[in-house]
Amino acid sequence: QVQLVESGGGSVQAGGSLRLSCTGTGYIRTYYMAWFRQSTGTLREGVAVIDGVGTTAYADSVKGRFTISRDNAKRTLYLQMNELNPEDTAMYYCAVKRTSGLAAVDIVRWGPGTQVNVSS
Repeated sequence: QVQLVESGGGSVQAGGSLRLSCTGTGYIRTYYMAWFRQSTGTLREGVAVIDGVGTTAYADSVKGRFTISRDNAKRTLYLQMNELNPEDTAMYYCAVKRTSGLAAVDIVRWGPGTQVNVSS
């Protein structure tokens, strides 16, 4: 059974960077993996997704600032976040998905989340 644990969240000033990690157990090599985020009072939104061979897609709000990557040997998903701004403040969740795209559908497993706070 797939289990996921995120790490790397924290507090940073606007313009700063953070790198999130998500390590999984179980077989996840052929699944899509994605990062979502949710701030207070909003719906969970897709941030970035990557397939098993490294093809990626991003939400318009993070294009050019965030980079998703994965290391299948380490069963780890990453999200490098640069040029952070206060609007990026949210709980960030990693997920294993059965299908591509940034919609929160066909989710195999969610991680528990890691908080990112960006101050101005």
